[in-house]
Amino acid sequence: MVISKAAIASGDGSFILDNVKIGAPLPDEVIVRIKAASICHTDYDSLSWGKPIVMGHEGAGVVVETGASVADLAAGDQVILNWATPCMKCFQCLQGNQHICEVNSPVVAGGNGYTPGHAHLDGSQWNGKPIERAFNIGTLSEYTLVKRAACVKLPIEMPFTSASLISCGVMTGYGSVVHAAKFKPGSSAVVLGTGGVGLNVIQGARISGASMIIAIDVIPERLKMAQKFGATHFIQAERQDSGLLDAARQVKALTNNRGADYAFECTAIPELGAAPLAMVRNAGTAVQVSGIEQEISVDMCLFEWDKIYINPLYGQCKPQSDFPKLASLYSNGELMLDQLVTRTYGLEQLQQAFDDMLAGKNAKGVIEFS
Repeated sequence: MVISKAAIASGDGSFILDNVKIGAPLPDEVIVRIKAASICHTDYDSLSWGKPIVMGHEGAGVVVETGASVADLAAGDQVILNWATPCMKCFQCLQGNQHICEVNSPVVAGGNGYTPGHAHLDGSQWNGKPIERAFNIGTLSEYTLVKRAACVKLPIEMPFTSASLISCGVMTGYGSVVHAAKFKPGSSAVVLGTGGVGLNVIQGARISGASMIIAIDVIPERLKMAQKFGATHFIQAERQDSGLLDAARQVKALTNNRGADYAFECTAIPELGAAPLAMVRNAGTAVQVSGIEQEISVDMCLFEWDKIYINPLYGQCKPQSDFPKLASLYSNGELMLDQLVTRTYGLEQLQQAFDDMLAGKNAKGVIEFS
């Protein structure tokens, strides 16, 4: 039995720090000592999921114990955790869509939190009762219990704070460009919203050989960050610009009155769900990266003509191949990860980390464990 200090969402918009008991791993499970857990808006949203839950879905750490059937990991191995754990047996996994596994994906199979059959529910207990782990991993905790398939061995030496970013934000941004949009070298791109995910869309476009990367945001400081990560042109949008139609006119002025080849929505603002369609040329591709799930109305004229609109999950991640690829890009200097970490916090500073994130102060804030 491991005693672990953890951030526990109450379900009503608040959280507490308290101890969680972690039991022995089942044969296909692993206990990981978390060294760093980056945070994003999804973690903040989990405060209001209506149930107690161990928070956190981005993280990296060190294996401390393995189940009896785990042969390829051992205590001391450094790993990055993956929140969309594939079963490798269901229809979608066999189609190569590991990120939308029909058995284990919390988003596809069972909504937020615990998914039946993924990790045994009583493996973590709080106040004598089982407690779910966010996306089956719950990384805002000193220790966590996960499936072996949720772990990807870290192939190079790198700071845990940087490695933790790969878990979600980096993968989502980079993968949306490379896997989902299948970005062509020499193309132009627009990125709506230059927070943590948007900056990694910019990096994905830069690495893919974009000729022009237009960053759009309402916060000047974020546009400065966008330049650092590879944006070439900048539009400071006005909050009253409905649907960003005025910003779209500026995009067209920069692209021979045609529109960009690709546009990526990274704001998570429902009213802007259709905005990338206004930014792309005829037969261009608009990508809704931020996971908007609310009902919105769309002017079908925005689709004229032959425009493609896609809504990928998690950058269509294949963790066992994508995470090492991202680590390799970091190793050779193409992917900036250390620079994304604006500030680190202790677990007891989690509220400050949320406040800074919501104020737009950080590219990424990371909770660091001793």
